Amino acid sequence: MALYTKHPVAPRPSAPPRETTGHLLVRGVSVLALFGVFAHTAVYNLLGVAGAAVVLGVMTAGVVALWVVAIVRRMPTRLPWRRLPWAALGYVAFALLSLLWSRWPAATALTWVLLAAVTVSALFIATMLTWQEVVRALATTLKLILGLSLAIELWVALVLRHPLLPNFVERPEGRIDPHLYWVRGNLFDGGQIQGVVGNAHTLAMMCLFALLVFGVLLADRFRGTAKGRRRVPLMAWMLLAAVLMVRADSATVYVSAVVAVAVLAAALAMRAATGPGQRRTVYLVVAAVGAAGILAAWLLRDRLLAILGKGSDLTGRLEIWQRVWQRAQERPVAGHGFSSPWVPWDPAFDGWIEDHGLSVFHAHDMWLDVFLQLGAIGVVLMAVAWLALAWRAWFFAVDRPRWDLDDQRPYATVSLLPTLLVAVLLVEGIAESAPIMLWGWMLLVLLSFKIKTVPLVGVGLSERTPLIGDGTLRPHGAPPRRVP
Repeated sequence: MALYTKHPVAPRPSAPPRETTGHLLVRGVSVLALFGVFAHTAVYNLLGVAGAAVVLGVMTAGVVALWVVAIVRRMPTRLPWRRLPWAALGYVAFALLSLLWSRWPAATALTWVLLAAVTVSALFIATMLTWQEVVRALATTLKLILGLSLAIELWVALVLRHPLLPNFVERPEGRIDPHLYWVRGNLFDGGQIQGVVGNAHTLAMMCLFALLVFGVLLADRFRGTAKGRRRVPLMAWMLLAAVLMVRADSATVYVSAVVAVAVLAAALAMRAATGPGQRRTVYLVVAAVGAAGILAAWLLRDRLLAILGKGSDLTGRLEIWQRVWQRAQERPVAGHGFSSPWVPWDPAFDGWIEDHGLSVFHAHDMWLDVFLQLGAIGVVLMAVAWLALAWRAWFFAVDRPRWDLDDQRPYATVSLLPTLLVAVLLVEGIAESAPIMLWGWMLLVLLSFKIKTVPLVGVGLSERTPLIGDGTLRPHGAPPRRVP
């Protein structure tokens, strides 16, 4: 059988392109950076404060080194300065500037380094990976968290047979507050599980992220637009995420999941609309349903809180909000100084607000937390950053991809993910401060920068195909062209 033809028109066959070792390294470092941020509490509980600081420093140094190497080798990864997420970076700059008036300068300096490290890693990932690779890196990170969570829960329940303290400290005699444990060992007794992240709410949020990411990948599999046909493993991971989310049992995550489903339905309805008139109708219906839902939730709030297992004080949050508000009003313009999270051993926070005998390390509301730290100026910067991301993510999801006269290209399933993540994080920000630190901040910077630089999946400088290695682009079947 002939291997190739000598016909002058047919090209000679060649071996399939393979990823370079350098790009595989970039993808590996990106996953490590994501895991170090998303599972930061696991690293802290394993290695302590000093160990977590070393891991963060090594991770950031590796990210910067790879970025410098890419620039020196003149890879097609030049940074589009004009499209940086300037509102988010303005917040970072203002947080550093708050050192000049901070009431807790040591906490400001320490937590700002953490904020800057997360920001650099997010910009690196957005610059070096394509949209599909970003989703795959998130999927790998979440699989690691889910798998390790199941493994440590099984180990504590079946082998250790007693709750596990952070840093594997020996369990002392006497009663210990359950909130001090890394893993309580509740896998088989019906209680809340905490997983490798050591917190039931954080584990539930990781599971919700996993359901969204795996759902997008699974939809790509069924549409036939993604490489590979491994649907069963994805379904298994989604089942594990759902089971762990139910066992973590976080009311805030349940509400976030409902909002994510509603946003997904609205985005799909917008995609199905065929003209401006139909889109206006969809917007009116969505606005009416949203207003009715908010009104019903307010009128039935006591019953809904009871269903979710929450009291009228929202598990002590009302008292926390009142005390934070009182202190924030003392400096309403520029705040008391940046500190996300609050450093519990700093005298300004140690014993100020306690829960189960432990100093609280955030305000349980991102807007109130920002107002305390950076005042009205910080709130404006944060609001602009999230509003800009929400706006771009929505139209990234509902507008048909177009870069020429062809207006009938199919939608990319991946483009739904940013708006779903944004919806979840904004709901999370009502009862938690996570969207302004660690994985919440990572997603804000990463998605903001990625959507601004690559508003169409598969098209743009940072959407180069790394398999080729020559800087060519392959936008949805279009012939490759060389990047100048």
